[in-house]
Amino acid sequence: MNTISTDQFRAMLQTALTLVREKESYLSQLDAVTGDGDHGTAIVAALNAAITASEAATDLKAMFNDIGFGIMLTTSGSTSTLLGGFFLGMAEGIEGAEADAGQLKTMFKSGLAGVSKNTKAAVGDKTMMDALMPAVTAMTGTESEDIAEILAAGAAAARKGAEATIAMKANFGRARNYGERSIGTMDAGASSWATIFEAFARHTGPSAK
Repeated sequence: MNTISTDQFRAMLQTALTLVREKESYLSQLDAVTGDGDHGTAIVAALNAAITASEAATDLKAMFNDIGFGIMLTTSGSTSTLLGGFFLGMAEGIEGAEADAGQLKTMFKSGLAGVSKNTKAAVGDKTMMDALMPAVTAMTGTESEDIAEILAAGAAAARKGAEATIAMKANFGRARNYGERSIGTMDAGASSWATIFEAFARHTGPSAK
């Protein structure tokens, strides 16, 4: 795959919603260990809002802007802020109706920058950033010009990063109040972002062609 269009990205979002919905209860169970226990519900709601907001746009920049604001206006909480910030950041990194491999890397890097405007968390803090940052680093670091390969690299790095949070102590949010007791469970946000990247890679990979 050499380019991604608005229609293809909408389909990627739908695949992400399908996979995340399958894990909704699991994600909420992870979140319940040190949080409110609603992450599964929140991320499903945010992805539903993203898909609805994406329907009118005919180019990627407009679509990402619509998605970012759509998520923030129709859902609430940290999931809304961070996922919305990601898409608004992606909008700043793209022009035109389609994205080639180079543009894909730029827009995901810009998406990470958008999230970073809303959190100081980094790798090692047991948050979604433990999946997102390694994913973007892997994507931008590969020399491949094949979008499926780039997204596969991101998905593998995101899953590895999410699994690494099991051994971490939480440093942000409500979970940090649990101190050492937060060790031993995967971070819900990192797990959901790893699932989203898995969905993106699955939709564009060989099995989807």
